[in-house]
Amino acid sequence: MTRLWWVRHGPTHEKAFVGWRDVPADLSNQPLIDRVSAYLPQDAIVVSSDLIRASATADAIGQERRRLPNLPGLREFNFGDWDGLHFDEVAKRDPALSRRFWEEPGDLAPPGGESWNAVAQRVNDAVAQLCTAHSGSDIVLVAHIGVIMTQIQKAAACHAYDAMGHKIDNLSVTDMSVKNGEWQIGKINHLP
Repeated sequence: MTRLWWVRHGPTHEKAFVGWRDVPADLSNQPLIDRVSAYLPQDAIVVSSDLIRASATADAIGQERRRLPNLPGLREFNFGDWDGLHFDEVAKRDPALSRRFWEEPGDLAPPGGESWNAVAQRVNDAVAQLCTAHSGSDIVLVAHIGVIMTQIQKAAACHAYDAMGHKIDNLSVTDMSVKNGEWQIGKINHLP
């Protein structure tokens, strides 16, 4: 069995869409970082998105664990033209699309960005490669809210809209496992 421990990166304090924009995480809450690190299996390998908010978080919680190179496949949604805009600005700019993007996740994408299905496929491919290369291991993956939600959808075999209904706090842990192609979901949004 391969166990995956998804950790959402530290907070960015942004009040706008943050997709591929490379903004740093606030990693000043050392007691929480220490609790997250202590909660994760000590013999796990650690990998993260290549965006600085995730890679810096992985470095902070990784401690003595083996660190794999950052994976662009674990990046957050590419929000295209919406990246950097406040949610209200997006709603004014693209009222019908912005509403449908959240209510009907699937093939709809922001202008110049990625759809739910495109992100899910990208992340599924990266996870499949990791699970093949490190079968039977504990893998800590530091990534983003959208990425984690796509994996909840896969592991829980639920609709994307239902997966999006889960709260995923910064520095929370969501665990799941796979054995012989069968996925199981564990705790979602656990704050140690």
